[in-house]
Amino acid sequence: MIEKVTDSVIEEIHWTREEISKRFDGNIAAIAEDAARRQAMSNRPVWKPKTPGERLQPTDQSAARHTSGILAERL
Repeated sequence: MIEKVTDSVIEEIHWTREEISKRFDGNIAAIAEDAARRQAMSNRPVWKPKTPGERLQPTDQSAARHTSGILAERL
């Protein structure tokens, strides 16, 4: 029989997530607003990308190289 290995750090992360979810009735928008408010109040520096919201798309060449690698593996 396989014995389940417990990881106290992972268990604590799951417990914390459950508690936060209960506090806001699972409302993800309220959770995000609270996190942003607490982050702003902390006065700690926050890294922000130089070009926020810009999605990086593969070039045609890199996409073709990736696709050909996948197809080659399947053949």
